[in-house]
Amino acid sequence: MTTSVRSWFTGRIVSMLAIGLLVGWLADRIFLGLFLATLFYLLWSHQQLHRLLIWLDKAAHKELDPPESTGVWGEIFDGIYRIQRKHNRSKQRLASVIERIQDSTAALNDGIVMADQNGSLEWWNRAAGELLGLQMPDDQGQLLTNLVRNPKFARYMDNSHGKEPIKIDSPVHESRQLQIAITVYGQGNRLLLVRDVSRLHQLEIMRTDFVANVSHELRTPLTVISGYLETMSDGMAMNPDTPPIFNRALDQMQEQATRMQRLIEDLLLLSRLEATEPERISQSVTLKSLLAGIVNDAKALSGENQHQLQLECDDDALLTGDAVELRSAFSNLVYNAIRYTPSGGKVQVKWWQDQEGGHLMVQDNGVGIDPVHIPRLTERFYRVDKSRSHATGGTGLGLAIVKHVLLRHEGRISISSHPGKGSRFICHFPLSRIKQANVVNV
Repeated sequence: MTTSVRSWFTGRIVSMLAIGLLVGWLADRIFLGLFLATLFYLLWSHQQLHRLLIWLDKAAHKELDPPESTGVWGEIFDGIYRIQRKHNRSKQRLASVIERIQDSTAALNDGIVMADQNGSLEWWNRAAGELLGLQMPDDQGQLLTNLVRNPKFARYMDNSHGKEPIKIDSPVHESRQLQIAITVYGQGNRLLLVRDVSRLHQLEIMRTDFVANVSHELRTPLTVISGYLETMSDGMAMNPDTPPIFNRALDQMQEQATRMQRLIEDLLLLSRLEATEPERISQSVTLKSLLAGIVNDAKALSGENQHQLQLECDDDALLTGDAVELRSAFSNLVYNAIRYTPSGGKVQVKWWQDQEGGHLMVQDNGVGIDPVHIPRLTERFYRVDKSRSHATGGTGLGLAIVKHVLLRHEGRISISSHPGKGSRFICHFPLSRIKQANVVNV
């Protein structure tokens, strides 16, 4: 309220009281005059309040000019009208922004879905409706898991914090493969990004089939070559007149043939892990005996290098899974530690459990790895140093196999390493895979 209005308001009240006082004095009823003046002002204020309420009720449905009035009530009418117009302008701007956002998202090829903390649908764009079969407005407010009936998707909706995107078949087009990523915002609300990755999925299948077929076709000729090399080597060993250069050539050919056989076996194993869905395995694997066997093989691999291997695992530790796949993953980690740790180095294999699940650690004090390489270590054929792999006979597929085995067992791997300070690889498994009754803090 401005100063002039306050002055007018005060003057108005004083004038009315003065008139009432004068009329009461002339009629020899001073208090009656004051009462009548006050009553008149109250009735006039009540009338203005009634006009305000009627205007507010009508203005809720359409924009109307405020009633004409003077003084403080005129200032109230004008102030409310200015606030109303400012609010309408803000609402129009927000509506325009929302409309532009909806128009831009509608033009995207990727689907966008907004759901509340309960998973109920609030809004989606055209692409999401086509990919997931959502219909506006019939599906609005429905639970997304009731419309997309996929157990994998339902588990992802329930626990999507920090998880990688998942791939599922489209509920509308069986030939389409969808990638879904969920971002949690606000009070548990969810923003879903749905992408059609059918073409990439087909290319991945083609690549996997090609590698598997080529690897399978190479096994027979390699077996034949290795057999003849072994026969020739035995024959030359019995002939003292064989030139030494022939023996060296045969040894190198046998070494490379053996390396190719290991590479083909790893490729076939990796192709099988990628191409087949993990089975619901109820087998309980005794970890102590499994890890003890791997450690004994690692000691044989160490040979004259005399690495110090240490195993820590409870006798009753059990893990639900495929024993063959788990042995392949764990042995890859332990054998890598042996290969990249200098003679006399220490390799520690440790299993423990806590409230988060089970964990297998393989730690060494070997040459270590630059942290810049860690994000790509589980890629197939990725090598930190090609000369190191040639020297150790590695295929470049070991950590890729570890990664896929862990994924099939609902696990993950964490890696920490520094050059000259060794490396630490930890496999994490959820509590649902742990069979041991007692869980301890470490």
